[in-house]
Amino acid sequence: MERWKILKSELVVNHRWYKLRRDHVELPTGQVLDDYFVSVRPNVVLVFPLTADNQVVLVRQYKHAAADVFIELPGGVVDEGENTPLEAAKRELLEETGYASDDLEQLLEVTDNPTKDTNRIYFFVARNARRVAEQELDDTENIEVLTVPLGDIESMILSGQIRVAGSIALCLLALRKLQPVRT
Repeated sequence: MERWKILKSELVVNHRWYKLRRDHVELPTGQVLDDYFVSVRPNVVLVFPLTADNQVVLVRQYKHAAADVFIELPGGVVDEGENTPLEAAKRELLEETGYASDDLEQLLEVTDNPTKDTNRIYFFVARNARRVAEQELDDTENIEVLTVPLGDIESMILSGQIRVAGSIALCLLALRKLQPVRT
Protein backbone atom coordinates (compact mmCIF):
# COMPACT_ATOMS: atom_id res chain seq x y z
CA MET A 1 0.00 0.00 0.00
CA GLU A 2 1.51 3.33 -1.05
CA ARG A 3 1.18 6.61 0.81
CA TRP A 4 -0.28 9.69 -0.82
CA LYS A 5 2.22 12.37 -1.84
CA ILE A 6 1.63 15.81 -0.35
CA LEU A 7 2.19 18.33 -3.12
CA LYS A 8 1.22 21.39 -1.08
CA SER A 9 -0.22 21.99 2.36
CA GLU A 10 -1.69 25.13 3.89
CA LEU A 11 -3.27 25.93 7.23
CA VAL A 12 -6.65 27.49 6.36
CA VAL A 13 -7.93 27.85 9.92
CA ASN A 14 -5.43 28.55 12.67
CA HIS A 15 -7.41 29.23 15.83
CA ARG A 16 -6.30 28.24 19.31
CA TRP A 17 -9.27 25.84 19.57
CA TYR A 18 -9.22 24.46 16.03
CA LYS A 19 -6.76 24.05 13.18
CA LEU A 20 -7.76 22.96 9.69
CA ARG A 21 -5.26 22.08 6.98
CA ARG A 22 -5.93 21.88 3.24
CA ASP A 23 -3.69 19.39 1.47
CA HIS A 24 -3.07 19.06 -2.25
CA VAL A 25 -2.23 15.39 -2.71
CA GLU A 26 -1.36 12.92 -5.41
CA LEU A 27 -2.76 9.42 -5.00
CA PRO A 28 -0.74 6.35 -6.08
CA THR A 29 -2.99 6.19 -9.16
CA GLY A 30 -1.79 9.62 -10.25
CA GLN A 31 -5.10 11.31 -9.39
CA VAL A 32 -4.60 14.75 -7.80
CA LEU A 33 -6.89 16.18 -5.14
CA ASP A 34 -6.49 19.85 -4.28
CA ASP A 35 -9.04 19.98 -1.48
CA TYR A 36 -8.36 17.28 1.07
CA PHE A 37 -9.13 18.82 4.46
CA VAL A 38 -7.47 17.56 7.64
CA SER A 39 -8.24 18.52 11.25
CA VAL A 40 -4.91 19.15 12.95
CA ARG A 41 -5.67 18.01 16.46
CA PRO A 42 -3.50 17.55 19.55
CA ASN A 43 -2.93 14.11 21.00
CA VAL A 44 -5.33 13.04 23.73
CA VAL A 45 -5.24 10.83 26.83
CA LEU A 46 -8.05 8.86 28.44
CA VAL A 47 -7.79 7.31 31.90
CA PHE A 48 -9.70 4.39 33.44
CA PRO A 49 -9.25 5.19 37.16
CA LEU A 50 -9.96 2.31 39.55
CA THR A 51 -9.95 2.81 43.32
CA ALA A 52 -8.62 0.25 45.81
CA ASP A 53 -12.23 -0.77 46.57
CA ASN A 54 -13.01 -1.38 42.85
CA GLN A 55 -14.88 1.83 42.10
CA VAL A 56 -14.39 3.37 38.64
CA VAL A 57 -14.09 7.16 38.61
CA LEU A 58 -16.15 8.67 35.78
CA VAL A 59 -17.03 12.21 34.78
CA ARG A 60 -20.36 13.62 33.66
CA GLN A 61 -20.41 16.76 31.56
CA TYR A 62 -22.15 18.66 28.78
CA LYS A 63 -20.54 18.40 25.33
CA HIS A 64 -21.62 21.23 23.07
CA ALA A 65 -20.97 19.72 19.61
CA ALA A 66 -23.31 16.82 20.43
CA ALA A 67 -25.59 19.09 22.51
CA ASP A 68 -25.97 16.56 25.30
CA VAL A 69 -24.64 15.44 28.67
CA PHE A 70 -22.31 12.42 28.65
CA ILE A 71 -20.81 10.04 31.17
CA GLU A 72 -17.24 9.22 30.18
CA LEU A 73 -13.75 8.61 31.43
CA PRO A 74 -11.57 11.54 32.46
CA GLY A 75 -9.08 12.77 29.88
CA GLY A 76 -8.01 15.57 27.63
CA VAL A 77 -5.30 16.92 25.40
CA VAL A 78 -1.58 16.47 25.85
CA ASP A 79 -0.48 20.04 26.53
CA GLU A 80 2.53 21.66 24.89
CA GLY A 81 5.54 21.11 27.10
CA GLU A 82 4.39 17.77 28.46
CA ASN A 83 7.08 15.23 27.64
CA THR A 84 4.91 12.13 27.65
CA PRO A 85 1.26 11.11 27.45
CA LEU A 86 1.73 9.70 30.97
CA GLU A 87 2.32 13.23 32.31
CA ALA A 88 -0.87 14.40 30.62
CA ALA A 89 -2.83 11.43 31.95
CA LYS A 90 -1.79 12.19 35.54
CA ARG A 91 -2.58 15.89 35.11
CA GLU A 92 -5.97 15.37 33.47
CA LEU A 93 -7.02 12.81 36.08
CA LEU A 94 -6.13 15.20 38.89
CA GLU A 95 -7.63 18.31 37.27
CA GLU A 96 -10.94 16.75 36.23
CA THR A 97 -11.58 14.52 39.25
CA GLY A 98 -9.22 15.39 42.11
CA TYR A 99 -7.98 11.78 42.00
CA ALA A 100 -4.38 10.61 41.62
CA SER A 101 -2.64 7.29 41.18
CA ASP A 102 0.96 6.11 41.43
CA ASP A 103 0.14 3.10 39.26
CA LEU A 104 -0.74 4.23 35.72
CA GLU A 105 -0.21 1.83 32.85
CA GLN A 106 -0.58 2.67 29.18
CA LEU A 107 -2.76 0.02 27.57
CA LEU A 108 -2.86 1.17 23.97
CA GLU A 109 -2.28 4.00 21.50
CA VAL A 110 -5.12 4.36 18.99
CA THR A 111 -6.23 6.60 16.17
CA ASP A 112 -9.83 7.75 16.38
CA ASN A 113 -10.52 9.08 12.88
CA PRO A 114 -7.54 8.49 10.56
CA THR A 115 -9.47 9.82 7.57
CA LYS A 116 -9.66 13.39 8.82
CA ASP A 117 -7.83 13.81 12.15
CA THR A 118 -4.10 13.86 12.90
CA ASN A 119 -4.13 12.96 16.59
CA ARG A 120 -3.50 9.85 18.63
CA ILE A 121 -5.37 8.76 21.76
CA TYR A 122 -3.42 7.15 24.60
CA PHE A 123 -5.43 4.78 26.84
CA PHE A 124 -4.35 4.36 30.47
CA VAL A 125 -5.57 2.36 33.42
CA ALA A 126 -4.91 3.93 36.83
CA ARG A 127 -4.98 1.42 39.68
CA ASN A 128 -5.46 2.40 43.32
CA ALA A 129 -6.77 5.84 42.40
CA ARG A 130 -7.50 7.98 45.42
CA ARG A 131 -9.00 11.40 45.96
CA VAL A 132 -6.24 13.81 46.93
CA ALA A 133 -7.53 17.26 45.95
CA GLU A 134 -10.42 19.32 44.69
CA GLN A 135 -11.03 19.56 40.96
CA GLU A 136 -9.09 22.24 39.05
CA LEU A 137 -11.45 22.97 36.17
CA ASP A 138 -11.02 25.39 33.29
CA ASP A 139 -13.48 28.31 33.12
CA THR A 140 -15.51 26.47 30.47
CA GLU A 141 -15.70 23.14 32.33
CA ASN A 142 -18.50 21.94 34.59
CA ILE A 143 -17.70 18.35 35.50
CA GLU A 144 -19.50 16.09 37.96
CA VAL A 145 -17.41 13.22 39.35
CA LEU A 146 -19.11 9.83 39.68
CA THR A 147 -17.87 6.60 41.20
CA VAL A 148 -19.39 3.39 39.91
CA PRO A 149 -18.71 -0.22 40.93
CA LEU A 150 -16.41 -1.96 38.47
CA GLY A 151 -19.03 -4.64 37.95
CA ASP A 152 -21.53 -2.06 36.62
CA ILE A 153 -19.36 -0.69 33.79
CA GLU A 154 -20.28 -3.26 31.14
CA SER A 155 -24.02 -2.84 31.77
CA MET A 156 -23.62 0.96 31.60
CA ILE A 157 -22.07 0.55 28.15
CA LEU A 158 -24.68 -1.93 26.92
CA SER A 159 -27.54 0.23 28.20
CA GLY A 160 -26.18 3.36 26.50
CA GLN A 161 -25.31 5.23 29.68
CA ILE A 162 -21.66 5.34 28.57
CA ARG A 163 -21.81 6.19 24.86
CA VAL A 164 -18.63 8.04 23.90
CA ALA A 165 -16.56 5.81 21.59
CA GLY A 166 -13.17 6.33 23.23
CA SER A 167 -14.57 5.73 26.70
CA ILE A 168 -16.33 2.57 25.55
CA ALA A 169 -13.16 1.24 23.95
CA LEU A 170 -11.00 1.94 26.99
CA CYS A 171 -13.60 0.56 29.41
CA LEU A 172 -13.75 -2.71 27.49
CA LEU A 173 -9.96 -2.94 27.27
CA ALA A 174 -9.59 -2.18 30.97
CA LEU A 175 -12.25 -4.73 31.94
CA ARG A 176 -10.37 -7.35 29.96
CA LYS A 177 -7.03 -6.32 31.47
CA LEU A 178 -8.38 -6.36 35.01
CA GLN A 179 -10.13 -9.75 34.76
CA PRO A 180 -8.67 -12.39 36.97
CA VAL A 181 -6.62 -14.85 34.94
CA ARG A 182 -8.65 -18.00 34.31
CA THR A 183 -6.96 -21.34 33.90
